[in-house]
Amino acid sequence: MKHLRIILISGLSGSGKTTAIKALEDIGFYCVDNLPVLLLPKFLELCEQSGGKISRVAVVEDIRGAVSYPGSPVPPVSSEESGPNRQEGEDFFEDSRRIIKNLQNEGYPIEILFLESSDPVLTRRFSETRRQHPLAFGGSILEGISLERKNLQGIRDMANQVIDTTSFNVHQLKERIQQYAQKELISGQMTLTLLSFGYSFGVPYEADLVLDARCLPNPYFVEELKRLRGNDPRVSDYVLQWEETREFIDRVHGLIQFLLPLYIRERKTHLTIAIGCTGGRHRSIVITHQLAEILRKELTERGVSLSVRHRDAEKG
Repeated sequence: MKHLRIILISGLSGSGKTTAIKALEDIGFYCVDNLPVLLLPKFLELCEQSGGKISRVAVVEDIRGAVSYPGSPVPPVSSEESGPNRQEGEDFFEDSRRIIKNLQNEGYPIEILFLESSDPVLTRRFSETRRQHPLAFGGSILEGISLERKNLQGIRDMANQVIDTTSFNVHQLKERIQQYAQKELISGQMTLTLLSFGYSFGVPYEADLVLDARCLPNPYFVEELKRLRGNDPRVSDYVLQWEETREFIDRVHGLIQFLLPLYIRERKTHLTIAIGCTGGRHRSIVITHQLAEILRKELTERGVSLSVRHRDAEKG
């Protein structure tokens, strides 16, 4: 294993990659923005040869590299586009994945931090800053975002951590990035996040797995429970009294037990499992709390850290 801490930042244009790399620079990382992917192996080799002077590096690798990639112009956004340009445009992303995998196989502990946000928020950010999306090519911002999201899916699938910056301001994102970097620096262990949410407010982009609890009996339709939250014992008792709820929890527990070792084997450092109900205030919170209680001891024995978040508990 190489003696470097390497964070590769990727993600959608406008999602906060510049803020992220500045946040890492502030806590002592040697940072390079938009390093061509072909130069990444040589760059890491030189860092290794620094005699310990460079031990933590962060690199931004995103769609801008594809625009100037030799022989690989990114195709226009038109769905009618066909021919050699489209194949060539895919070469950059395939080469990026191949180079990263090769470096990981050589012992470079590359962590991929992927940033994304919702389409409306990304569109608003580009409109407010009057910047042109790098893949708009005369089309709309939304078309550029759609193409970029599709092209970066392969890198996203490799990510150790996906962060949805939709609701973050600059200061919150900086704090989140530094928390990630410093926590991993100290622990080096995997973190499992159980995240409750409401489908009314959209599916969390950062989720690796999404589980739908809307099939379970809903306390919203019980007048005395309607305005309470899932952390209230009365709501919890109502949701857990049903056989289908208990079986739902048992089956999800079994799924996590099966999947967790596989993710650990693939060196994934973060796994986010999102449990959703309609508003994110009742069933999803109850299920999340129950799973956390069941998993806590098992995860501790595996050396896995547990985090519980309720995204939409206070909405509505």
